[in-house]
Amino acid sequence: MEPLSRLRHEILGNPVRLGVMLYLLSRRRAAFSEIQKVLELTPGNLDSHLRVLERAGMVKVGKVIADRPRTVVEITEKGVDETRDYVRRLKEVLEGL
Repeated sequence: MEPLSRLRHEILGNPVRLGVMLYLLSRRRAAFSEIQKVLELTPGNLDSHLRVLERAGMVKVGKVIADRPRTVVEITEKGVDETRDYVRRLKEVLEGL
């Protein structure tokens, strides 16, 4: 098997979605605006990627009412497992170079 073919992943093969998942992996949950700022994305771009991740069952997106309504994104166990597995495969490919 070609080493790079191990990195094919319909969801995490996209650098923006991988960035979102890595950010959430270290925090478990974050505000939409926080993710947008850290990854330097437009609201529409981030929303589009979050919809893909949510449909895949990798994140949950919800509203929290604090001082004002906020959108919060939380990584799911499936998201944790798939992201860790993808990063492990990426590490193996890099070590083989």
